[in-house]
Amino acid sequence: MGGIVSRTVDVVVEQPKSPGSPVARPDCVKREDNDTAARLLPTRPTLDKLRTAAAGCQACDLWKSGTQTVFGEGKRSATVMFVGEQPGNSEDLEGRPFVGPAGGLLDKALVEAGIDWTDVYVTNVVKHFKWEPRGKRRIHKKPNAAEIHACRPWLEAEIGVIKPVAIICLGSTAAQALIGAKFKVSLQRATFVPSPLAPLLTATVHPSSILRAPTDQARQTEMRQFVEDLRKIREAISRHTTARATLLPH
Repeated sequence: MGGIVSRTVDVVVEQPKSPGSPVARPDCVKREDNDTAARLLPTRPTLDKLRTAAAGCQACDLWKSGTQTVFGEGKRSATVMFVGEQPGNSEDLEGRPFVGPAGGLLDKALVEAGIDWTDVYVTNVVKHFKWEPRGKRRIHKKPNAAEIHACRPWLEAEIGVIKPVAIICLGSTAAQALIGAKFKVSLQRATFVPSPLAPLLTATVHPSSILRAPTDQARQTEMRQFVEDLRKIREAISRHTTARATLLPH
Protein backbone atom coordinates (compact mmCIF):
# COMPACT_ATOMS: atom_id res chain seq x y z
CA MET A 1 0.00 0.00 0.00
CA GLY A 2 2.87 2.35 -0.69
CA GLY A 3 5.47 3.84 1.63
CA ILE A 4 4.63 4.30 5.25
CA VAL A 5 3.35 7.75 6.10
CA SER A 6 2.01 8.81 9.49
CA ARG A 7 -1.16 10.79 9.94
CA THR A 8 -1.19 14.38 8.69
CA VAL A 9 -3.19 17.42 9.71
CA ASP A 10 -4.74 17.98 6.26
CA VAL A 11 -7.99 16.17 6.71
CA VAL A 12 -9.93 16.38 3.46
CA VAL A 13 -8.68 16.28 -0.09
CA GLU A 14 -11.48 15.79 -2.59
CA GLN A 15 -9.89 13.78 -5.37
CA PRO A 16 -11.36 11.80 -8.26
CA LYS A 17 -11.75 8.12 -7.51
CA SER A 18 -10.63 5.33 -9.77
CA PRO A 19 -13.44 3.02 -10.91
CA GLY A 20 -14.91 1.37 -7.85
CA SER A 21 -15.80 -2.22 -7.17
CA PRO A 22 -18.91 -3.60 -8.84
CA VAL A 23 -20.24 -4.43 -5.38
CA ALA A 24 -23.26 -2.20 -4.76
CA ARG A 25 -22.90 0.30 -1.95
CA PRO A 26 -25.31 2.95 -0.71
CA ASP A 27 -24.79 6.42 -2.18
CA CYS A 28 -27.08 7.84 0.45
CA VAL A 29 -29.83 6.78 2.81
CA LYS A 30 -33.55 7.34 2.54
CA ARG A 31 -34.25 10.94 3.36
CA GLU A 32 -37.77 10.42 4.73
CA ASP A 33 -36.54 8.82 7.97
CA ASN A 34 -37.41 11.56 10.46
CA ASP A 35 -35.97 9.88 13.56
CA THR A 36 -32.44 9.92 12.15
CA ALA A 37 -30.01 12.37 10.58
CA ALA A 38 -31.23 11.34 7.11
CA ARG A 39 -33.23 14.54 6.71
CA LEU A 40 -30.02 16.56 7.10
CA LEU A 41 -28.08 14.86 4.32
CA PRO A 42 -27.19 17.16 1.43
CA THR A 43 -28.06 16.25 -2.13
CA ARG A 44 -25.03 15.13 -4.12
CA PRO A 45 -23.00 14.67 -0.92
CA THR A 46 -19.28 15.29 -0.69
CA LEU A 47 -17.15 15.00 2.42
CA ASP A 48 -17.08 18.78 2.79
CA LYS A 49 -20.87 19.05 2.45
CA LEU A 50 -21.45 16.20 4.87
CA ARG A 51 -19.06 17.62 7.45
CA THR A 52 -20.76 21.02 7.28
CA ALA A 53 -24.23 19.50 7.58
CA ALA A 54 -23.22 17.20 10.44
CA ALA A 55 -21.89 20.12 12.46
CA GLY A 56 -25.47 21.11 13.27
CA CYS A 57 -26.85 17.63 13.80
CA GLN A 58 -29.42 17.25 16.61
CA ALA A 59 -30.87 13.91 15.49
CA CYS A 60 -30.36 12.51 18.99
CA ASP A 61 -29.75 14.13 22.37
CA LEU A 62 -25.98 13.60 22.41
CA TRP A 63 -25.40 17.04 20.89
CA LYS A 64 -26.53 18.53 24.20
CA SER A 65 -23.57 17.11 26.14
CA GLY A 66 -20.96 16.88 23.39
CA THR A 67 -18.72 19.84 22.66
CA GLN A 68 -19.08 19.42 18.90
CA THR A 69 -19.74 16.95 16.12
CA VAL A 70 -16.66 14.86 15.38
CA PHE A 71 -16.89 13.88 11.74
CA GLY A 72 -14.66 11.46 9.86
CA GLU A 73 -11.22 12.37 8.59
CA GLY A 74 -9.21 11.37 5.56
CA LYS A 75 -9.11 11.59 1.79
CA ARG A 76 -11.93 10.73 -0.57
CA SER A 77 -9.43 8.45 -2.30
CA ALA A 78 -8.91 6.35 0.86
CA THR A 79 -8.73 2.61 0.29
CA VAL A 80 -9.57 1.53 3.83
CA MET A 81 -12.08 2.95 6.29
CA PHE A 82 -11.73 2.35 10.03
CA VAL A 83 -14.96 2.74 11.99
CA GLY A 84 -14.90 3.09 15.77
CA GLU A 85 -17.71 3.47 18.28
CA GLN A 86 -17.69 7.18 19.13
CA PRO A 87 -15.25 10.04 19.76
CA GLY A 88 -13.59 10.17 23.14
CA ASN A 89 -12.78 13.09 25.40
CA SER A 90 -9.78 14.29 23.39
CA GLU A 91 -11.66 13.94 20.11
CA ASP A 92 -14.65 15.84 21.49
CA LEU A 93 -12.42 18.75 22.50
CA GLU A 94 -10.36 18.85 19.29
CA GLY A 95 -13.14 18.00 16.85
CA ARG A 96 -11.08 15.28 15.11
CA PRO A 97 -11.40 11.48 15.33
CA PHE A 98 -8.72 9.23 16.81
CA VAL A 99 -6.46 11.95 18.20
CA GLY A 100 -6.44 10.67 21.78
CA PRO A 101 -4.46 7.79 23.33
CA ALA A 102 -6.33 5.13 21.32
CA GLY A 103 -5.66 7.07 18.13
CA GLY A 104 -1.97 7.24 18.94
CA LEU A 105 -1.91 3.49 19.37
CA LEU A 106 -3.78 3.01 16.08
CA ASP A 107 -1.22 5.24 14.35
CA LYS A 108 1.63 3.13 15.71
CA ALA A 109 -0.08 -0.13 14.75
CA LEU A 110 -0.73 1.06 11.20
CA VAL A 111 2.94 1.91 10.74
CA GLU A 112 3.99 -1.50 12.06
CA ALA A 113 1.48 -3.23 9.79
CA GLY A 114 2.61 -1.32 6.70
CA ILE A 115 -0.61 0.65 6.20
CA ASP A 116 -0.13 4.27 5.24
CA TRP A 117 -2.36 7.03 6.67
CA THR A 118 -2.82 8.51 3.19
CA ASP A 119 -4.81 5.36 2.33
CA VAL A 120 -6.95 5.60 5.46
CA TYR A 121 -10.23 7.27 6.43
CA VAL A 122 -11.22 7.16 10.11
CA THR A 123 -14.67 7.76 11.52
CA ASN A 124 -17.13 6.56 14.16
CA VAL A 125 -20.58 5.04 14.27
CA VAL A 126 -21.71 7.92 16.53
CA LYS A 127 -20.40 11.43 15.92
CA HIS A 128 -20.87 12.93 19.41
CA PHE A 129 -19.10 12.00 22.65
CA LYS A 130 -21.39 10.24 25.12
CA TRP A 131 -20.07 10.49 28.65
CA GLU A 132 -20.88 10.52 32.33
CA PRO A 133 -19.14 12.58 35.03
CA ARG A 134 -16.77 10.93 37.47
CA GLY A 135 -15.27 13.58 39.69
CA LYS A 136 -13.73 16.11 37.33
CA ARG A 137 -13.38 13.58 34.51
CA ARG A 138 -15.72 12.76 31.65
CA ILE A 139 -15.95 8.99 31.31
CA HIS A 140 -17.01 7.21 28.12
CA LYS A 141 -20.53 5.78 28.12
CA LYS A 142 -21.63 3.33 25.44
CA PRO A 143 -24.18 4.76 22.97
CA ASN A 144 -27.54 3.05 22.88
CA ALA A 145 -29.36 1.56 19.89
CA ALA A 146 -31.48 4.68 19.28
CA GLU A 147 -28.39 6.93 19.21
CA ILE A 148 -26.60 4.58 16.81
CA HIS A 149 -29.67 4.43 14.59
CA ALA A 150 -30.04 8.21 14.56
CA CYS A 151 -26.42 8.73 13.51
CA ARG A 152 -26.19 5.90 10.97
CA PRO A 153 -27.04 8.06 7.90
CA TRP A 154 -23.80 10.01 8.36
CA LEU A 155 -21.77 6.79 8.30
CA GLU A 156 -23.64 5.38 5.32
CA ALA A 157 -23.13 8.66 3.47
CA GLU A 158 -19.38 8.58 4.23
CA ILE A 159 -19.23 5.04 2.86
CA GLY A 160 -21.18 6.10 -0.20
CA VAL A 161 -18.82 8.98 -0.97
CA ILE A 162 -15.54 7.16 -0.31
CA LYS A 163 -16.46 3.69 -1.57
CA PRO A 164 -13.57 2.06 0.29
CA VAL A 165 -12.13 -1.29 -0.70
CA ALA A 166 -12.16 -2.34 2.95
CA ILE A 167 -14.17 -1.33 6.00
CA ILE A 168 -12.64 -2.28 9.33
CA CYS A 169 -14.87 -2.09 12.38
CA LEU A 170 -12.95 -1.33 15.56
CA GLY A 171 -14.69 -2.97 18.50
CA SER A 172 -18.02 -4.66 19.07
CA THR A 173 -20.27 -1.60 18.75
CA ALA A 174 -19.07 -0.83 15.23
CA ALA A 175 -19.08 -4.53 14.30
CA GLN A 176 -22.66 -5.02 15.45
CA ALA A 177 -23.75 -1.83 13.66
CA LEU A 178 -22.23 -2.76 10.29
CA ILE A 179 -21.87 -6.56 10.32
CA GLY A 180 -24.60 -7.67 12.71
CA ALA A 181 -25.22 -8.82 16.24
CA LYS A 182 -24.05 -12.38 15.54
CA PHE A 183 -20.50 -11.28 14.71
CA LYS A 184 -18.21 -11.83 17.69
CA VAL A 185 -14.99 -9.83 17.51
CA SER A 186 -13.27 -12.06 20.06
CA LEU A 187 -13.84 -15.13 17.86
CA GLN A 188 -13.99 -13.71 14.34
CA ARG A 189 -11.52 -10.83 14.33
CA ALA A 190 -9.94 -10.14 10.91
CA THR A 191 -12.36 -12.62 9.30
CA PHE A 192 -14.00 -11.09 6.23
CA VAL A 193 -17.74 -11.28 5.69
CA PRO A 194 -19.75 -10.62 2.51
CA SER A 195 -21.42 -7.21 2.49
CA PRO A 196 -22.92 -4.69 0.06
CA LEU A 197 -21.04 -1.96 1.94
CA ALA A 198 -17.57 -2.79 0.59
CA PRO A 199 -15.68 -5.60 -1.13
CA LEU A 200 -13.95 -6.35 2.19
CA LEU A 201 -15.63 -6.00 5.58
CA THR A 202 -14.30 -7.23 8.90
CA ALA A 203 -13.66 -6.19 12.49
CA THR A 204 -10.92 -6.24 15.07
CA VAL A 205 -10.54 -4.88 18.57
CA HIS A 206 -10.75 -1.18 19.31
CA PRO A 207 -7.31 0.14 20.28
CA SER A 208 -8.79 1.49 23.51
CA SER A 209 -9.26 -2.11 24.65
CA ILE A 210 -5.50 -2.62 24.38
CA LEU A 211 -4.92 0.39 26.62
CA ARG A 212 -7.26 -1.15 29.20
CA ALA A 213 -5.30 -4.42 29.41
CA PRO A 214 -4.34 -5.06 33.05
CA THR A 215 -0.57 -5.47 32.67
CA ASP A 216 2.24 -4.33 30.39
CA GLN A 217 2.70 -7.89 29.18
CA ALA A 218 -0.99 -8.17 28.34
CA ARG A 219 -0.88 -4.87 26.46
CA GLN A 220 2.14 -6.03 24.45
CA THR A 221 0.38 -9.29 23.58
CA GLU A 222 -2.80 -7.50 22.54
CA MET A 223 -0.80 -5.03 20.48
CA ARG A 224 0.98 -7.83 18.60
CA GLN A 225 -2.35 -9.46 17.81
CA PHE A 226 -3.81 -6.14 16.67
CA VAL A 227 -0.87 -5.49 14.34
CA GLU A 228 -1.20 -9.01 12.97
CA ASP A 229 -4.87 -8.36 12.22
CA LEU A 230 -3.91 -5.19 10.35
CA ARG A 231 -1.26 -7.03 8.36
CA LYS A 232 -3.83 -9.64 7.36
CA ILE A 233 -6.16 -6.83 6.28
CA ARG A 234 -3.39 -5.10 4.31
CA GLU A 235 -2.62 -8.35 2.48
CA ALA A 236 -6.31 -8.90 1.65
CA ILE A 237 -6.56 -5.37 0.25
CA SER A 238 -3.45 -5.95 -1.85
CA ARG A 239 -4.85 -9.21 -3.23
CA HIS A 240 -8.17 -7.56 -4.05
CA THR A 241 -6.48 -4.61 -5.76
CA THR A 242 -4.23 -6.89 -7.80
CA ALA A 243 -7.10 -9.14 -8.83
CA ARG A 244 -9.23 -6.17 -9.86
CA ALA A 245 -6.38 -4.67 -11.88
CA THR A 246 -6.14 -7.83 -13.96
CA LEU A 247 -9.83 -7.51 -14.86
CA LEU A 248 -9.65 -3.90 -16.03
CA PRO A 249 -9.12 -3.27 -19.77
CA HIS A 250 -5.60 -2.19 -20.72
